[in-house]
Amino acid sequence: MADVVVKSQVGGGGGIVIDDDWPGYSLDLFSYPAHYSGDLDCVVVPHGVIMDRTERLARNIMDDLGDHDIVVLCVLKGGYQFCVDLVDKIKALSRNSNRTLPMRVHFIRLKSYLNDQSTEDLHIVGAEDLSFLAGKNVLIVEAIVGTGKTMKALLKHVESFSPKLVKVAGLLVKRVPHNSTCLPDYVGFEIPDRFVVGYALDYNEYFRDLNHICVISERGKTKYKI
Repeated sequence: MADVVVKSQVGGGGGIVIDDDWPGYSLDLFSYPAHYSGDLDCVVVPHGVIMDRTERLARNIMDDLGDHDIVVLCVLKGGYQFCVDLVDKIKALSRNSNRTLPMRVHFIRLKSYLNDQSTEDLHIVGAEDLSFLAGKNVLIVEAIVGTGKTMKALLKHVESFSPKLVKVAGLLVKRVPHNSTCLPDYVGFEIPDRFVVGYALDYNEYFRDLNHICVISERGKTKYKI
């Protein structure tokens, strides 16, 4: 079984690197909704590991941005669970330390996938007027970054409203061909180029109710294809 190693060079917040030959955990080791039986290959990141890593990212963000007001820009839909948990961890740290991080949360939606393929047709909903970001510290929270093209486009859009500072927290960074240099400042996990679902990441709106991050099976792709 391949090792899962810590790599501090990825982004400003480091990341846990999951090797390409990592087979994942057997589904038999975890609980998951019975209606997804046969639709998954393996568990890549268990829910408990996600939560522990999110707490560490919250500490990194607090160290960098503590005592500064920030606007959290949550990228829907896939990023909502990560954003909720990250904000909760930051709030807990603020309650239990002499540093605070006042936050406002705003939601936008990006859509660029059809089935399991990224498309060039990027839609940004809820970001038409972000003029309230002028002069503010902004933390973009995204669930997964692949080629980086979507994040690059979003950053360009956000920066057009003249924020003071922009940081990006990404739960997952996928190793894909032609990956751009547009990587998050805070990275949870670097994963192989496999289509993953769960923890609010979907395949045509399915699997958002799955706690773990899993690899979808070919049967699952066929079953829920549109």
